[in-house]
Amino acid sequence: MIKKEIAIGFLVGIAANLAGMFLYISLIMQKEFEVVLGRASEEGVLGTIIALGAILNFLPFFVFIKKKQDYRARGVLITTILSAAIILISKFL
Repeated sequence: MIKKEIAIGFLVGIAANLAGMFLYISLIMQKEFEVVLGRASEEGVLGTIIALGAILNFLPFFVFIKKKQDYRARGVLITTILSAAIILISKFL
């Protein structure tokens, strides 16, 4: 039961991160999602876009905390930490 709750939070965190990336690219940059991801990867700024997308993880995290769904909030936190690790690795490679 606990693992299921953490997995739900993890999936919600991934969805929020992807939604944040999509919103940033489509609303702020006003360009196509796939094109921007390809160019960002080539230019080495993909980590920045992932970080901006991870900002949206605050919303489900605090909603889960407010609803006393601590294990789901833990899953969102794991997603955020994983995003940070991916950004760190991409900066050094």
